[in-house]
Amino acid sequence: MQMAIQQGTGPLKSLLRVILCNQLPAVANFRSFRMTARQRSEKVLEQLKESNPYFDKYASKIAAVQQSSPEEFLARLENVEKKAKPKFSAAEPTRDYSELLNPKAPLNAKDSQQTGAIQKKLSDIMKMELVQERSADEIKEIWLKYHAGKEVISAAIPVEQYDIMMERAKKYPIFILPIPRSQGYEFIMLQFFANTVHFTPLINYQVHKENAPECLNVAMYTELRDKGLILMRGEYDSKVISGQEAQCLANQLQLYYSQQSKSKLAQLERFTNEPEKFKHMDIIEELNNLKMGG
Repeated sequence: MQMAIQQGTGPLKSLLRVILCNQLPAVANFRSFRMTARQRSEKVLEQLKESNPYFDKYASKIAAVQQSSPEEFLARLENVEKKAKPKFSAAEPTRDYSELLNPKAPLNAKDSQQTGAIQKKLSDIMKMELVQERSADEIKEIWLKYHAGKEVISAAIPVEQYDIMMERAKKYPIFILPIPRSQGYEFIMLQFFANTVHFTPLINYQVHKENAPECLNVAMYTELRDKGLILMRGEYDSKVISGQEAQCLANQLQLYYSQQSKSKLAQLERFTNEPEKFKHMDIIEELNNLKMGG
């Protein structure tokens, strides 16, 4: 016999929900017992007596249903169990990490030989002749407005900061940065190459090495250096990180590589030259201090 739980009495329906919230093994696994319906219902009833604080209040109603129809009693428990399982709404998209399990297509021999010469160009994004006569402030405003609303991050960096960043990149070309997750932190590895910084989840680099798929690619364009300006653009994989997380990584990149911070310089030094002294919790603490305004 099958009966929807909403057809049951109010108190019994409420109690069954309480039972499920307590996640009693007897309820979740009652189908695994090789017993008759009455034997199984009696066993479930005994479990309820021992473990559920609301049992006494509704004991007579539960016993009546259990005695008159053990099958219905078990069916109601099963029905409520199904309804209690979490459901994902189409309006709440889940992040897809499956593509990260696949490596990038490897470069062919010709590409590998020319990799050192590959550098992204500003002319691929904007018409240079339209900004040559503009001031640095005007170009910065144009750049930021152009990228507003797009799935990219952007910035205009003073030349002085860029030079510091590139000097440190020579000493510390590889580093890891944390980003907050719902149950902790995830570490993202970065690597400088030419005018680009490549980011990939550390776990994926450990699996795929140089063929690990990127989650963020930050390019810095130097064509307007004579105006005292370096334009930055970061493209991220929204299946892996959000725009806010991409910005978090870019902010940390700037703080570690172009700001005068003894503690952050010490982290870069330890990671590169004294890995046995490097502690992951230290860079998490650096991020926490940043979030608190420290």
